[in-house]
Amino acid sequence: MFETLGFESLTAPQAAVWFALGLGVLFGALAQVTRFCLRRAIVAGEDRRQAAGVWLTALAVAVLGTQFAVAQGWIGFGDHRFMAGDLPILAIVAGGVMFGIGMVLTRGCISRLTVLSGAGNLRAALVLVIFAITAHATLKGVLAPVRTALGSQTVALDNAALPGNPAIWAGLIAIAALAYGLRSGNRAGVLALAALIGALVPLGWVGTGFVLYDDFDPIAMQSLSFTSPAADALFYSVASTAVGANFGAALIGGVLIGALAAALLSGGFAWQSFESPRQTGRYIAGAVLMGLGGVLAGGCTVGAGLAGIPTLSLAAILALLSIVAGGVLADRLLRGAPRPATQVQPAE
Repeated sequence: MFETLGFESLTAPQAAVWFALGLGVLFGALAQVTRFCLRRAIVAGEDRRQAAGVWLTALAVAVLGTQFAVAQGWIGFGDHRFMAGDLPILAIVAGGVMFGIGMVLTRGCISRLTVLSGAGNLRAALVLVIFAITAHATLKGVLAPVRTALGSQTVALDNAALPGNPAIWAGLIAIAALAYGLRSGNRAGVLALAALIGALVPLGWVGTGFVLYDDFDPIAMQSLSFTSPAADALFYSVASTAVGANFGAALIGGVLIGALAAALLSGGFAWQSFESPRQTGRYIAGAVLMGLGGVLAGGCTVGAGLAGIPTLSLAAILALLSIVAGGVLADRLLRGAPRPATQVQPAE
């Protein structure tokens, strides 16, 4: 479709960068306002139900919007990595559990920590950098043999998606998620903003897979995600004279800009840092686990969860379930472990 839009000085890959920047700004601002994060929805806490309501409302809209786009023939996931016939089950489960443990150690999934980085949280910024380094090392560096070894353990699938009618599955998931969201105790305005976050997922899929599709200069169909984009942003930031910006790098940049703008406008911007060496070590360990785990699982709570579940992929579902399992396990273990009496845990 891109060739019909009349652009003369802008190629499809260049347009994708600007599109990703805008997508990231919207996500960063909305996520800052709603405190969007799956970790808060699965660990014990007073606002657990409200956090789950926000996340599930976004998921419901993402599922309905994505499957509507599929039904209209705008996009398809037949060739997407989520639909690979050989399911790397060991890598997905191990990676998901590692990511879940890591997000509890760092008190935020990587999407939330990217948003917090834009709002002045230096703990989150350090985690984001270490996460990106670890993810890049797992994709193309010294940790790549770990990815290759675990990824070689596969299970052959006749169908990589949920069996049956996709419209029925989309309806069931959306109804269940919306029912929870409406009974979560959130104000209607907060749920409306959560719905807008969910709408960004099909917007990303359709934008890159249909609107910006160009037979002569094709780009990958992508939506919201943070694992590969964080690695891309790191690589671009240190070698921008050798490599150009891509969708992932622009997305991360947009999220930081959007979160910063929302924090400044709401008065929520505040510099925050570590309170003890013990806390610093915990966050670094969590960042490494999330970086390695996110690559092995095929995505984070957003890439494999919010954007992956709407594809109805078994790999995405398994990844999200593994992340949740790892998070619940880590939360229970940490709550049962003794803590120094002088240590004060920050809100995020």
